[in-house]
Amino acid sequence: MAYKITDSCVACGTCMGECPSGAISEGDIYTIDPNVCVDCGTCADACPMGAIVAE
Repeated sequence: MAYKITDSCVACGTCMGECPSGAISEGDIYTIDPNVCVDCGTCADACPMGAIVAE
């Protein structure tokens, strides 16, 4: 099960720097590639907006 970035994302970049597998891509709202995500939850823990949830 991969994680998903919701519309609450403010594109601060905190999650991208924490992702050990490089699954997060920049954008107006960042996105997580479910094929690369290793389901560790590090991004969700790091997100100051609480915008990352388990899918």
